[in-house]
Amino acid sequence: MKNIVINLVLLSVTAAMFTACGDGTSSGVSSNGTLVKGEFTVAPGGRKVYFSRGNLQYQASTNTWRFAENQWDMIGEDNENISPNYDGWIDLFGWGTSGFNGKNPYMTSKERADYGDGENDIARTNYDWGVYNKISNGGNNAGMWRTLTISEWEYILHGRPHGGNLWSKGRVDGIEGLMLLPDEWDYSIGFSPRSEGWKTNDYTLDEWSIMESHGAVFLPAAGYRGGTDVNYVGSDGRYWSSSAGDSYGANYLGFYGYEVYTYNYGDCDYGHSVRLVRDAK
Repeated sequence: MKNIVINLVLLSVTAAMFTACGDGTSSGVSSNGTLVKGEFTVAPGGRKVYFSRGNLQYQASTNTWRFAENQWDMIGEDNENISPNYDGWIDLFGWGTSGFNGKNPYMTSKERADYGDGENDIARTNYDWGVYNKISNGGNNAGMWRTLTISEWEYILHGRPHGGNLWSKGRVDGIEGLMLLPDEWDYSIGFSPRSEGWKTNDYTLDEWSIMESHGAVFLPAAGYRGGTDVNYVGSDGRYWSSSAGDSYGANYLGFYGYEVYTYNYGDCDYGHSVRLVRDAK
C-alpha cells in the first residue's frame, strides 16, 4: 500500500491527535483496551456504536469470557476441542449461546430449538452474549455490550452516507478478512473500497496500526464449525446477528472469495464468530 508507506510518519502524528470519541482520548483502541474508537452509524436517525477490540472468546473450564487481544486473532481448528470441560479457548458459537437458560457456549446439539430464544430475536435479551455476560477484559460487567441486528449489519454496509466506500475485503499480516471503516474517514490514508479479492487492501501490522488508530475494524475470516468439525479457517467469515430468521435458523453477516453478504437462514447449531458492539453515548 504505497500511500500508507509514504505517509507513515505523517499519519502517526495525525493518529495521535485524532479524536473519535467524546472522552477526549485518541482514536484507535480505547485507553482501557476494550473497544476500537471509530463511530459506526447503524440505523436511520444516527444511532452509533463502537466495535469491541476483537472477537469474543470463551473458556469452559473457568467459565470466562474475553475479547481477543487483536482484531485479527482467531482460534481456528482448536475450536474442534469444544466441550464443557475444555481448558483452552473457543471463538465459534452456536446462535444465542450466552449461557442463559441452559444455552451454553459449548453446545453442539443439532436441534434448532436448543438455541437462542426459539424463533424470536435475541436483541438486548440475556441470550445475547454481551448482555448476559461479564467480559473479563471488556469492562467485566454484564450488560455493557451487545450483538448487532441484521439490519444494523446491513446499514453499516449499505445504509450509511458513503457507506459503499467504507468497507472491503483485505488482509492484515497475511490474514484475510473484512475491513469496515468508521463514518468519518481520512481518505488520504489509502484504501480501495469493495475490492473483489483479498490482495488489494493488503496491510502489514505497522500499516494496519495506522488504520486502526483512525477507527478501522477488521473481522478475520475465522471459518465456521459444524458439530465438532471446523471448516474454511482463513477463507470464510461468518458473524452472528441478534436477529432470528425463521424456524430453520438465524441471520448472519458472511464473506468469502468474491462476495460479502447477509444471510437470513443460517443454521443455529453452526458455530460462527461473534463481534460485539457498545452503543455510543
